[in-house]
Amino acid sequence: MPSAEFTRDALRDWGRALGARLRAPTLVTLRGNLGSGKTTLVQAIAEGLGVTDDVTSPTYALVHHYATPQGPVHHLDLYRLRDAAQMAQLGWDDLLRAGGIILVEWSERGGDAVPQAQVALELAHVPGRADLRRLTWEEHA
Repeated sequence: MPSAEFTRDALRDWGRALGARLRAPTLVTLRGNLGSGKTTLVQAIAEGLGVTDDVTSPTYALVHHYATPQGPVHHLDLYRLRDAAQMAQLGWDDLLRAGGIILVEWSERGGDAVPQAQVALELAHVPGRADLRRLTWEEHA
């Protein structure tokens, strides 16, 4: 799996470039500790996809939907999920069948309901470097 360290601006550039090349249907999962930059990266990916709305964390709503020229983008934050069974209440199966771009923060909290992503991203703080994040990514066809 490739891995690199990024400043906030460089991470946003990387995310915009990723978003520009994503095509539906695609599932992108994001893992990382609190404050590691997951929402910042989602905002950049959404910008690259052509989302013009303000992209905010759906921590309390759990899911936000955005329109793009390529179709819908669904942004989920599973941090507040009590258990994986709640995925059904979010309309998860419908989202997977809809064929848009799905961006899922805290994907590990969805358990087995979250299939293998086409793009799996993991962010981490770089010890001793508050200005850097380590991004590890894996892409599957």
